[in-house]
This record gives sequence, structure tokens and C-alpha cells, in this order.
Amino acid sequence: MTEPTTADGIPERRLPAWQVVRKYVNIYRVSLLERMAYRGDFLLGSVLRFLPLVTAVLLWQAAYKGAGGSSGSATKFSGYTFDEMVAYLLLVHISRMFSSMPGLAAGIARDIREGTLKKYLIQPLDLVGYLLSYRVAHKTAYIATSFLPYAVLFFLCRGFFYHLDLPDAPRAAAYVLSLALGFLIGFFFETCIGMIGFWFLEIGSFLYVVATVNFFVSGQLFPLDLLSPPWGDVFKALPFQYMAYFPAAVFLGKVQGADLVRGLLIEAGWAAALIVVARLLYARGLRRYSAYGG
Repeated sequence: MTEPTTADGIPERRLPAWQVVRKYVNIYRVSLLERMAYRGDFLLGSVLRFLPLVTAVLLWQAAYKGAGGSSGSATKFSGYTFDEMVAYLLLVHISRMFSSMPGLAAGIARDIREGTLKKYLIQPLDLVGYLLSYRVAHKTAYIATSFLPYAVLFFLCRGFFYHLDLPDAPRAAAYVLSLALGFLIGFFFETCIGMIGFWFLEIGSFLYVVATVNFFVSGQLFPLDLLSPPWGDVFKALPFQYMAYFPAAVFLGKVQGADLVRGLLIEAGWAAALIVVARLLYARGLRRYSAYGG
């Protein structure tokens, strides 16, 4: 495949760095305007996402009562009181707000299968760079439109946080960093999955399996601390925990000191590794790409 060029026939890699950055900033700006055109859909989707949370809280409430405890009691499951468990489930929603990438892998595979990927090859656009700019815009719009319902939710549930060790400034900074790195891990993991479309015509079933496994091993259903050895250690060694469990655990103070520093370094390492793998898969995939269809 030939290298993407500008309208003047200049290879993109010869453009000044500031022009390349400005191009993707403009993509972000246009994508943000596009996403903000559907504020009502975002708002409704945010509200509906809270329904499974209500079910989970009721189930955990029954579990704690069955163990002889109640809300705010000293009864614990693997170090989690009822208040901490509910707070964890709320914080997982924040983690997933950053790391979830709905439709990304399927969209990449569809572009490959239908031949529309060639639009990135004949224009001065890098597929990964374009999608990254688009997803940042999507997240910006999503956070802006869902801020109010989430604020109301956390206000109504503020009682669950009263007895917790709320983060100080250093831990709050570590929490924000873990969310940002979680976004990178989520984006480039989904990008890698989508690149499989270069080798397989249809990956719909595979995407379903990956999403199902990810829901469990990332800690969306419950904290990974509840798993008995060796499964808890195995799942914590994978990058999936940084999409849900790890940021919530950082906020709740379940990971502190040297463990916190080590966890952030490992998270950054996973993000860097997935970036490299995504670029390698894209480069290898283009050698097989025939650009049929589109």
C-alpha cells in the first residue's frame, strides 16, 4: 500500500509535526460537534445504564443481610463492607465511562470487510490517529451530557461514601491518571481486536465472547478481591482490570503506597504494549488488504 499523501501529493510523514497535530485536533473538534448533536440520546442512555446498578445493589444488600450484616455494618466480603461494595459499583461506572469503546472493534472490522478502509489510505489520514481523535471527542461529549445524571446519582448515594477513606490530593491524582491510562488500554485493546478483521472475514461471534469475558475479568460484576487464589492473581495480571477494577480500587484506598505506584507503572506498560501491538497489526494487515468493495 502506498503512503497517505496530502492534496498536494506530499507524503504525510514529511508534514511539519504541528500540521499533523492540528489536523487531528480539527478531527476532534468536528467529531465533538457531531456527537453533541445527539445530547438527548446520550442523556437517555446514561439514565438507562443505571438500571443494572439498582439490581446489583439489591442483590448485594440481600447477600450482606444473609451474612448477618446490613448497610453500614461491620460485615465484610474480602475486606469490603456493604457501603464499600455499593461505592465500588458506582465507581466502576466512572471507570467504564473512560475505558469502554462500544462499536470500535466492529467498526474497524466492517471497514476492512467492506473495503471502506481505503478512504484512510488515499487521504492524508492515519486510521488509528483518526479513530483516537474521534473517540476522545466521543468521550468528551459523553461525559458532558451524562454529568448531570451522574451527579444526581452520586448525590443520592452520598451516604455510602460517608464512612469511607476518601482520597487525598496524591491519591486523587493517581485515580485520574488511572482513568486516563484506562482509556488508552480500552481504546488500543479494541483496536487490536478490530484488526483481526484483516485475517478473518467475520468476527462478530469473537467480539461477543471477548465482551462477555471482559465483563467478568475486568471487575465490572464484582471486585476481583472476592476471587479466591489463584484466579484473583491471574485476573489482576491481565490488562482488563485497568478498565474497571483498578481505578475504583485506587479511589477506595484498596491499593496504596508501593502497590499503587507499581500498579500505575504496570498500567502504563500495558498501554504502551497495546499501542505497539495495534500499530504492528495495522502494518501487517495492510500487506494483506485488497480494498475490495466500498
